[in-house]
Amino acid sequence: MNKRYKFSLVFLYIISLFVAAPLVGAAEETGSASEEMTESGSTFSYEVIQPENQVDSSVGYYNLKLSPGQEQTVQIRLTNPSAVEVAIEVALNGAVTNGGGVIEYGPNKIDNDASLRFPFEEVVSAPEEVVLAPGEEKMLDLVIKMPETSFEGYISGGIRLMRKGQEEETDTMVVNKIAYLVGMLLTQQESTDIENIPEDMQFNKVYPATSNYRSAFMINFSNIQPIYVDDMTVEVQITKEGSEAVLYDTKKSQMRMAPNTMIDFPVELNGEAMVPGDYRAKITVKSGKGGLWEWDEAFTVTDEEAEKFNAQDLTLVQEPGLNWQLIAMIAGGVLGVLLVIFLIVHFARKKKVGKKKSKQMKNKKKTEKKK
Repeated sequence: MNKRYKFSLVFLYIISLFVAAPLVGAAEETGSASEEMTESGSTFSYEVIQPENQVDSSVGYYNLKLSPGQEQTVQIRLTNPSAVEVAIEVALNGAVTNGGGVIEYGPNKIDNDASLRFPFEEVVSAPEEVVLAPGEEKMLDLVIKMPETSFEGYISGGIRLMRKGQEEETDTMVVNKIAYLVGMLLTQQESTDIENIPEDMQFNKVYPATSNYRSAFMINFSNIQPIYVDDMTVEVQITKEGSEAVLYDTKKSQMRMAPNTMIDFPVELNGEAMVPGDYRAKITVKSGKGGLWEWDEAFTVTDEEAEKFNAQDLTLVQEPGLNWQLIAMIAGGVLGVLLVIFLIVHFARKKKVGKKKSKQMKNKKKTEKKK
């Protein structure tokens, strides 16, 4: 094969690699992140030691009845079956309710409700860390100091146990932490008395925000009683002020609320841009016990709020600008291919002309010999 022809093919191959390389690199980078997700895990076990004042011994959490001002220490048995030392982080968290109507007992960024009289973290205390030697078993002491004043219902929270250093075991953005949660209910009453406490909800506000990177209107209301609300259904309709036409609506059932907690219930805008103006929210909340609360509330979305949350909404289709880098790459690739074609044609013609001249010279020599 002609050397120049080989050079042309090699040049074409290099150009094709230049155009395709960024796509290959992106695919390899995406695929590598998920491989770290299962590497971290827990190397200890726990056992809840139920005291004599446990109300229900059939459950795996603490359900304790105490007197006003009573102090009591309860214990969790921690065991390290591994051959290495294990440090266990201990975190105490009051029960809260997230926007999906699920009760959380672990660390979170949800604010306490104004109706909460006795935060769990102020009633229960524990060491922040427990270190277990290889094969060691140790008791974690949880010290309970009940309020001096009497109260109805529950003080509710959880104890999170997590092996220390899990977040340091991966250099990817995906962190898989494994932890145990032990619930705790504290009361001064019999369960039958708690069941007679009436449910009560309080509306707080409606405001624009984002939920899961989508523009939404948040319905904020509170369970202002120290009891759980079960089998809750929330239904919301959003209209423009002065209009009956429903712009957005949502309904969710089988929700729960923890005692004395608030909820930010989202009404997503279904991928539509948030428009500033005056609105009205019609809200209905029902509980499994037959409780019913209805609110009809006006709220306003300002120009600044609409612009802010629209910019944060990943579902909105933004007008894309010109990708000059991609255009330059494509143009470079096309020019490269055209150059290769030109070189191939040029050398092919040159070779053809050379053969023609060579043939003419041979014929001329033959003619001269005959003469």
